[in-house]
Amino acid sequence: MMRTIPADLVQRYEAEGWWTRDTIGELLARGLAAAPDTEFRVHSAVRPWSGTFADVELTARRLAAGLSARGVGAGDVVVFQLPNWMEAAAVFWASAFLGATVVPVVHFYGRKELGYIIDSTKPKVFITAERFGRMEFAPEVSAGVPVVGVVDRDFDDLLADEPLAGTVATDPDSAALIAFTSGTTSNPKGVVHSHRTLGYETRQLAGLYPPDRGKQLTAAPVGHFIGMVNAFLIPVRDGTPVHLTDVWDPAQALALMKSDGLHVGGGATYFMTSLIDHPDFTPEHVPFMKYAGLGGSSVPAAVTRRLDALGVIVFRSYGSTEHPSITGSMYDAPVDKRLLTDGDPLPGVEIRLAEDGEILSRGPELCVGYTDPALTAAAFDDEGWYHTGDIGELDADGYLSITDRKSDIIIRGGENISALEVEEALLAMPGVAEAVVVSAPDARLGEHAAAFLRLLPGAAEPALDDVRAHLEGVGLARQKWPEELHLADDFPRTASGKVQKFVLRRSVAAQSE
Repeated sequence: MMRTIPADLVQRYEAEGWWTRDTIGELLARGLAAAPDTEFRVHSAVRPWSGTFADVELTARRLAAGLSARGVGAGDVVVFQLPNWMEAAAVFWASAFLGATVVPVVHFYGRKELGYIIDSTKPKVFITAERFGRMEFAPEVSAGVPVVGVVDRDFDDLLADEPLAGTVATDPDSAALIAFTSGTTSNPKGVVHSHRTLGYETRQLAGLYPPDRGKQLTAAPVGHFIGMVNAFLIPVRDGTPVHLTDVWDPAQALALMKSDGLHVGGGATYFMTSLIDHPDFTPEHVPFMKYAGLGGSSVPAAVTRRLDALGVIVFRSYGSTEHPSITGSMYDAPVDKRLLTDGDPLPGVEIRLAEDGEILSRGPELCVGYTDPALTAAAFDDEGWYHTGDIGELDADGYLSITDRKSDIIIRGGENISALEVEEALLAMPGVAEAVVVSAPDARLGEHAAAFLRLLPGAAEPALDDVRAHLEGVGLARQKWPEELHLADDFPRTASGKVQKFVLRRSVAAQSE
């Protein structure tokens, strides 16, 4: 599943110091040893927790020793599906100490997605929670996994009395992480990062952050790539406190700003707009929102200008799970670049535009491939360029603006939704002859899914609630459900019969104006 990285790129990345021989376990061990008393807190209505880096590390090392005793070691796969709890950090750190390949899964993925991930990665370990929100442990999904631990049931049984010392020797070119993300295919794509690519991304992303950003509240799911890096890697590298929340509640976040001095520093636009639109928001909160690093979904200029008018320093970035940090504006860049572009290429990153405007990128934090070799072959060329599927343009100063996407992805609040996956689920609904799903503008989330259905003759017209009930029945994660429904006698098509989705996207966009 690993792509071949051209030898000249490897030499350049090593010579520049972008790639080192450090493993993620070694990076973590050094950081934790340097700042053991750093605060680690979980702000949760169901599972609050407060302690230090040293407390979490002890749990992680006891878990690592327990897993080692059960035959888990370097190169083995550990899957976890947990909310933003302390145990998620313990599992991630324990896997790194063992040299295992960790697979974080967002807690809102349903049975269908989780089953696919487990089937694809063949883990030795699966750690989850008994239940959280709509997530509930389903033993049949992980029936073939040798070691299963469930928080609030038998997770503590996996902890050895004596913690693991040091880290297990591991090849830094081996897989450190597999991050699953929905894409243009119906099943999630497994993106493989090595210790070297993940290590550089940690340093790269940390370099974008202002030094006076304050104590950050992390609400992005730690099962998501950027949420995981922001929660479990960058703070350990920098010796800064970790504050997690397992549910995004703007009222709670605004209250924590005043009670605990916590800051919210951006992410998908939804996080910022939900704060400034909340009735509890006052000018007193602005100092705790000093910076807003925005990315992960479309960033409307109206939002960046609105935040700027409040006194928030906005800067944007562009990347993906495959290549997490491609471009970015620094917090002190010219205001028009920060507000209206997605930044210029970050250190070590190269970009170029194909004839059709598609963005090609390569750099030290570019992933090493997919779990599916066919996807790897399709996305990477022999010179090491990643074909992003996004369309962009460069201004005279080399700043990039994303103008469109070739790939059929809906980015809702920073999460990727495969239109094809939703369409396939809708086609299983009685009376549906054809289903088309496109992105629609969303003032809070950037985008949401809009479904167009062509019905069989004589079929009863479904309501949106009927569609959602069907999707719940087939186990599709709720955030993927369409938020608007349109019925059509037929669709605009090409001469070959292919539906022209761009026409439908324009239609729903016009209706939202």
